[in-house]
Amino acid sequence: MPITAPDPVEILSRLIACPSVTPDDAGAFAYLTGQLADAGWRTEQVTFTAPDTPNVANLLATAGADGPHIVFCGHVDVVPPGDAARWSHPPFSGAVAGGYVHGRGAVDMKGGVAAFLAAAIPFVAGRAARPGRVTLLLTADEEGPSVNGTVKLLAHAMAGGMRFDAAIVGEPTSRARLGDMVKIGRRGSLSASLRVGGRQGHVAYPHLADNPVPRIVRLLHRLVTLRLDDGSTDFQPSNLEVTSIDVGNPATNVIPAEATARFNVRFNDRWSSDSLLDFLRAELDAASEGAPYELDVRYRSEWFLTRSDTLIAPLAAAIRDVTGIDPELSTGGGTSDARFFKGVCPVVEFGLVGDTMHQVDERAPVADVVALARIYRGFLDRFFA
Repeated sequence: MPITAPDPVEILSRLIACPSVTPDDAGAFAYLTGQLADAGWRTEQVTFTAPDTPNVANLLATAGADGPHIVFCGHVDVVPPGDAARWSHPPFSGAVAGGYVHGRGAVDMKGGVAAFLAAAIPFVAGRAARPGRVTLLLTADEEGPSVNGTVKLLAHAMAGGMRFDAAIVGEPTSRARLGDMVKIGRRGSLSASLRVGGRQGHVAYPHLADNPVPRIVRLLHRLVTLRLDDGSTDFQPSNLEVTSIDVGNPATNVIPAEATARFNVRFNDRWSSDSLLDFLRAELDAASEGAPYELDVRYRSEWFLTRSDTLIAPLAAAIRDVTGIDPELSTGGGTSDARFFKGVCPVVEFGLVGDTMHQVDERAPVADVVALARIYRGFLDRFFA
């Protein structure tokens, strides 16, 4: 008996009603597991742990037989809603009103999850025993530290024998209209802290102290005036941004004992994180004039770029059929869980318009949610053709 296609708007409304502020899935996985299990999918909920990070639940679901294997990656966790009184509709109501589905996560990215579920369930059911597999890889740790989420769930799936031919991450990549942009790559990201030690003392007796502030200012000036590159064929220029400077000193008559700063670099394919670090250390060494400093790398991820016609061409064709738009293929913006697929399989990101993500009154147009499900279904039809 054929399975009736689920309503992506209803799924989205139900998901929003789960107040899944990261790292809590708040019942979202239980709801999704029920939907998928009823359709005959094999599901597994896995919780990962790590020191000094919250435990995180994840969901792995798969259906189909051996053959081409597509994986859809997404997250159900959301950022906090802030003051609920400022919202036109309660942030976890999932209200459908005025042509929109309202609530935290509507765009980022429960809308993408709902649309893919609505596309994949009837697609798999209609293929019967034909070769090909579809897998959902969902986490509640994308908006958080991203330690116990996609990176571990992907490794878990592969340790269990799964091999993927292509991946779609359902982040809200569209800019002004649904379908106008697909992300085919992202710059790398390097976060580090810089520390300069000194000796605390009275400002009136500087010879008895050692002020670290002028030295860290000199180092930071060297960093922020660097021209890292002019971009490349596929990526915009790399940029370094100082995000905090702190001496931990509320007094105006005390020379601080140390000064610290944090910065982040978004780097393109002219660099790796290793070559970038070597370059930055050489610049800091030159600016420090022999004075000691500490550079501590807090996080790094490499750039990636996808040039797979077997993935991009069917997605672009599905977008064009539903919206009439030829999508721009972009590498701009920040990072996402797509970075974890580098070296595993070709990956792209595509989803709703992201104009209200993380904002008060986050909402997704009903028409776009329905259209996104049609695009995902059209992509699946073409990918497995």
